[in-house]
Amino acid sequence: MAFPSGWILAGVRTPFAKAGSVFKRIPSYELGRIAAAEVIARSDLDPERLDEVVFGHCAMPSEAANSSRVVALRAGVPERVPAVTVHRNCASGMEAVANACHRIGSGDAKLVMAGGMESMSQIPLQFSFEYSDFLERLMRAKTPLAKLGVAMQFRPRLLTPRIALAEGLTDLVCGLNMGQTAEVLAREFRITRERQDEYALHSHQRALAAREKLREEIVPVYPAPGYIAVRDDVGPREGQTFEALAKLAPYFDRKNGSVTVGNSCQITDGAAALLVGDDETANGWPTPPLGRVRAFAFAGLSPQRMGLGPVFAMVKALAKAQVSLTEIELFEINEAFAAQVLACIEAAKSEKFCRDELGLDRLLGEIPEDRLNVNGGAIALGHPVGVSGARLLLTTLHEMKRRGARLGLASLCVGGGQGAAFVLERA
Repeated sequence: MAFPSGWILAGVRTPFAKAGSVFKRIPSYELGRIAAAEVIARSDLDPERLDEVVFGHCAMPSEAANSSRVVALRAGVPERVPAVTVHRNCASGMEAVANACHRIGSGDAKLVMAGGMESMSQIPLQFSFEYSDFLERLMRAKTPLAKLGVAMQFRPRLLTPRIALAEGLTDLVCGLNMGQTAEVLAREFRITRERQDEYALHSHQRALAAREKLREEIVPVYPAPGYIAVRDDVGPREGQTFEALAKLAPYFDRKNGSVTVGNSCQITDGAAALLVGDDETANGWPTPPLGRVRAFAFAGLSPQRMGLGPVFAMVKALAKAQVSLTEIELFEINEAFAAQVLACIEAAKSEKFCRDELGLDRLLGEIPEDRLNVNGGAIALGHPVGVSGARLLLTTLHEMKRRGARLGLASLCVGGGQGAAFVLERA
């Protein structure tokens, strides 16, 4: 049976904003609605044509448990169209597109809206179970005297919060947070601090240089009535210098580390929405489709080395697409950390790694940095975890169009020890 694929017909995203900044009061599902409504409007699409809506989302709020359904209905999608929310950590946006491709490949759908949303600003602080037990006892107390007795047991330490964001970015199996896994790779592949900072600087420079191009895929967002529209990604830093990056202290291993907040991705808010269709829908689409998903793959590896996930997934996706790495004209590897991207580059051209880890009898190949993340990456743009996978596909396809490229590859590492990769094709 042919590998499930689909055409990415159109797409749009919000600007990406550093958590705690301009989008901090906008719920994730409102960001998702903005992207969904805009892709419908730009495509002049009758939403009655949609067969399903699938969005990736990691930190789903309690008031919108199936947030994809909330997005769909608020964006004007008919009630009869079902919606589902998917979660594969950092690859949730890609999982949504993969889900759409499977539905199309099985014949269950002809046109699916897929994307991702995240408000990392609104990931909550949580109280301890000890405090919730205290509140339960207080509510169950029947008399004023009994309530006073329980209240006398209160201690200020009960209000110490659990930081859900920090817990979510820490792997429960290996016990390391994501930054610590980057330190593992920096040591394993001998990625120096200087090389990481240099890579981070280039990410900012490329993102700033590409600002006008990136506006093609962005819908402006008004944070609140009367506010000035946010038209560009908030993260790229004007005037960023190597010297400023070099002054930052290691954050995840303060004594011996090299990974800093400056050479790591930004915690971010944003959303993206893509329209994925079958061959018939693509042939009748009023504008040229952005491109076709030729193949995709997900792979697993040790959670401690999760940053190498793109390389493991690339091998599988390239094999399914029946193309070699040398045929790829444009690359995107999500910049969770500079050390992680650089480790992937080193691993792909290491004979020992390719033989022992990937089971290849040859090198995977060279990933040329002049064709990698050419418009900057998550170090500058940000990494809203439920969205980045969809954003990578959208950005890659737009740049492929500009360059007249036929084949592109978008990939990312996934917390918990996974990788995702999509081979994209333009006629």
